[in-house]
Amino acid sequence: MEKRIFIASDKSGFELKEAVKNHLIEQGYEIDDVGTQDVENPLPFFEAGQNGAAQIQSGKHTRGILICGTGMGMSIVGNKHRGVHAAACESVYAAKKARAINDANVLCMGGWIIAPMLGIEMAEAFLNTGFTEGLEDWRAENLKKARKIVHDLEPKHFK
Repeated sequence: MEKRIFIASDKSGFELKEAVKNHLIEQGYEIDDVGTQDVENPLPFFEAGQNGAAQIQSGKHTRGILICGTGMGMSIVGNKHRGVHAAACESVYAAKKARAINDANVLCMGGWIIAPMLGIEMAEAFLNTGFTEGLEDWRAENLKKARKIVHDLEPKHFK
């Protein structure tokens, strides 16, 4: 499993981002932080989210984490970009299922909602779960068909 990701936050997600980033670095991940670097000079969520989405679009990264106050703003911004499938999650279960069921490539979390330890667990669940992992064969086959249908929608909506 590739251990290279991007991470980005605005001011509201900075504390959670730093906790998750530091933990993942300790776990051997190579992290490109493309968001707020200090709370005195924060990037707004829409800039940090665009920076993260650009990492997917350029092919530099296949997965990443975006963090704002609720996770919803980053999810909206991320999903405005072709190839980005961003999921706003508030639990370990949701983070794991975002990968296993939806094949999301960007985890979005809320710094106002998620404590650092929970965010670390969510990031690990997201990063260590593969598409259709742990699912019954029939469900996995249906989800693979669904993924193709969903991906085929992108050319119609992104130019």
